[in-house]
Amino acid sequence: MAECCLKGGGMAARWDLREQPWIPVRFMDGATGRVGFRELFHRAHEIEDVELPVPPAASGLLRVLAAMTARVARVDGERLDDRELAEDIEDWLALRDRVLAQGRFDGKVVDAYFDDEVPCGRFDLFDAERPFLQDPRLRDECLDAKGNANPSGVNKLVFGRPTGVNGAVLFGHFTDGDPVPVPAAEATWHMIAQLYYGPSGQCTPRRITADKPGNGLAGPLRKSVSFHVWAEDLFTTLVLAVPGPNDQIDLDEADLCPWEEELPNPLAPPRPLTWPGRWLTGRARHAVLLEPSAGGTHVTDAYVTWSTHQPPSAAPDPHVILDMPKAGGAPFARAADQQRALWRDLDALLLKDDGQGQRPLCFEYLPAQRLTDLRVRAYGFDQDGQQRDHGWFEATTPAVLGWLEGVSDEGDAMALHIARCHQAAEQVGERLEYAAKLAWKLATDPPEDTSAKVTLDRKRPGPWARTAMGHYWPAAERVFWQLATPQQLDAPAYQPFVTAALESLDAAMGAARADLRGARARSRARAALHAVIPHSQRTVTQSSR
Repeated sequence: MAECCLKGGGMAARWDLREQPWIPVRFMDGATGRVGFRELFHRAHEIEDVELPVPPAASGLLRVLAAMTARVARVDGERLDDRELAEDIEDWLALRDRVLAQGRFDGKVVDAYFDDEVPCGRFDLFDAERPFLQDPRLRDECLDAKGNANPSGVNKLVFGRPTGVNGAVLFGHFTDGDPVPVPAAEATWHMIAQLYYGPSGQCTPRRITADKPGNGLAGPLRKSVSFHVWAEDLFTTLVLAVPGPNDQIDLDEADLCPWEEELPNPLAPPRPLTWPGRWLTGRARHAVLLEPSAGGTHVTDAYVTWSTHQPPSAAPDPHVILDMPKAGGAPFARAADQQRALWRDLDALLLKDDGQGQRPLCFEYLPAQRLTDLRVRAYGFDQDGQQRDHGWFEATTPAVLGWLEGVSDEGDAMALHIARCHQAAEQVGERLEYAAKLAWKLATDPPEDTSAKVTLDRKRPGPWARTAMGHYWPAAERVFWQLATPQQLDAPAYQPFVTAALESLDAAMGAARADLRGARARSRARAALHAVIPHSQRTVTQSSR
């Protein structure tokens, strides 16, 4: 390893992300540990998973690692980020196949990138001039009325900690009056999460001109769910995380990541998105600066503010599903919903276009010979568009990418089958919600004429719908995966979901089914559920018992 100079004085705190063990991983043999950037790339073929406990940080980190992969994935001197090679997609795919065939990164190339190709100090978390992914100018630009430093506080950095008087407590009890220092590794996770998922609106004021704006724009992935191709080892996962060239991304300008280029002018138009590095890592709307403890092991304070007020690029992130507005307009990233299981988005991942959304760009050009082993990892952060965070989640599918539409006839058939199963599950779910409300209405306020049309009161839906839906979706997921096999390709989809819905209705009604009024209400609700099954899929055994 080449020795890098220490900027800012010999006594300054230093925390080298190349060497410090800050990324939690699980190895192929089941052992767990933490690695720095260098060891991660040296041993990527031995690593099975990245296990950051903060999903939005993992989502951002994977983009950072994919950008680095594009630099260090080389065969015979040809790099995966070669822009001339990318002008012909077949040439680029052939190079990627050769990279994958190697089965591991070249250690000498990895060391050359981290030690020689990136300017000195850029991987130091606390470097005085260019700390990793940070802006040291904030010490001089975030000042109070008296000209003193005005940091945001370490609680502002860490997602889940409350800030201000009314901040919500998600994952611990902390106060601005008594902030708890954060270990440097965890601070790095949350810094990455802030750059990708940070809030809009009020923030620490930053003065560059005579103005001192104290508001910012939302991070590029805020409130979205991110999808990643997941292989059996991290080496393959990272190589496939490098998105193929796209006509919306500049192939002519020099491609530099934030740690490779000079600090941007916050008042100038943003640098154009270039392939692949800046596309993955150059979209931040926030600027962050961490203040270390005396020994450099913890972060005791932080600045979190705006980095630009310029409009964001219209080019989509390569790891999100793009939904199409019903009223027309630009597509937008599918929103994260912690109550929505990953299988409910599976058809949108497999189909090129399901009529409502487009699958992520990173799912294009996957190697056909590896598809049967590839899974999907999702990282979601359920947020509103401004300041409120509800919760995050992580989920992984079985190996389903062999069913991508456009790869094989069998894959096309399975993708359409998956879409049919999802459609059936959603329609039955909607009907169950109605049926449970109907049952509550009939059991508590029945009409005098039992044959009359029942009008539901939106303000008084009753408790059964919520309970029934909470019971239904986990049951529907089990049904979905039972149907999601080639052996079930021609099986009717609606009846199994209706069966799950009927059981969910009974669970919600409980003992109320026993009395006469409840029994009548249940019978009417069951009939409404059976009615959702298409005539072609109904059987003579179905009834409204």
